[in-house]
Amino acid sequence: MRKTILFVSLILALTFSAAACKDASNAAENSGTGKLKIFTSFYPMHFIAKEIAQDKAKIINMIPAGVEPHDWEPTLKIMAQLQESDIFIYNGAGMERWAERVIKNLDLNRTKVVEASKDIELIRGEDAGTSLEHPAEEAHGHDENDNDPHVWVSPVNLKKEAANVLNALIEKDSKNEAFYKENYDKLSQRLDKLDSDIREAAKGFKGNTIVTSHEAFGYFAKEYDLIQIPIRGISPQQEPSTAKLAEIVKLCRDKDIKYVFVEKFVSPKYSETIAKEIKGEVLTLNAAHGLTEEEEKSGIDYISIMYDNLKNLEKALGGNK
Repeated sequence: MRKTILFVSLILALTFSAAACKDASNAAENSGTGKLKIFTSFYPMHFIAKEIAQDKAKIINMIPAGVEPHDWEPTLKIMAQLQESDIFIYNGAGMERWAERVIKNLDLNRTKVVEASKDIELIRGEDAGTSLEHPAEEAHGHDENDNDPHVWVSPVNLKKEAANVLNALIEKDSKNEAFYKENYDKLSQRLDKLDSDIREAAKGFKGNTIVTSHEAFGYFAKEYDLIQIPIRGISPQQEPSTAKLAEIVKLCRDKDIKYVFVEKFVSPKYSETIAKEIKGEVLTLNAAHGLTEEEEKSGIDYISIMYDNLKNLEKALGGNK
């Protein structure tokens, strides 16, 4: 075992050493093109960086298209490439459980690390806009007091995350400050419009309870006065107990809930089971964890995803159509 650990440590050291040797040449290359090299941990961070930096940066999203990010881990190759970055943007709040150990291996004199959720008020998983009128507690892979990391599902919070990214871009590339601020303002206006449209639609909701495939919409629920009933916990890999499924079915019948939400990249099995039991339907509520290759090519983005969500919320909660 000791030999194995030493061998892995040696490989890591050699990998990061090789990447460090390339820093000077890559820095020269970036300065020659005038572009920053930005790595983002998953889609919402990539969306922010792309909207603000645009063609002033080469932006690499670490996680492949179509991959669910909760339990994704970076490869040694990606970790080595990250050594060459000017900025590394991650959500934080426990979303990227690998981030801390990766950051420890970065040259912080070269790479600006941005925890996008910094200074956003976090909510605990069990308090994340959720109430099943005190259901049985589930045993799962995360501590019950973990923060809910899904801050970006609230457009208000995504705007705050974008401001943190803006500040980092200006710090690393002050000569383009006006360009970055102009693009941030445009993004901010789009997010403000989205937020306003959701608030206006919510005034017409006849119900306020949403049954979701996992606990991803707490910040959204808190922002717009909804109650989230998650089938799974913070991680979509958690398996609900039979007792919890039965309680959710009972709640749906008691509250006359006819729609159960599913998500991209999450198995629809339990949502479909509950919908069948209540003689209801399944609708998509997309937490914008990521895009497929087809969606990337078609121009779908965070804003359009949220408007699609709003349409399904109006259908499920009896709002305007």
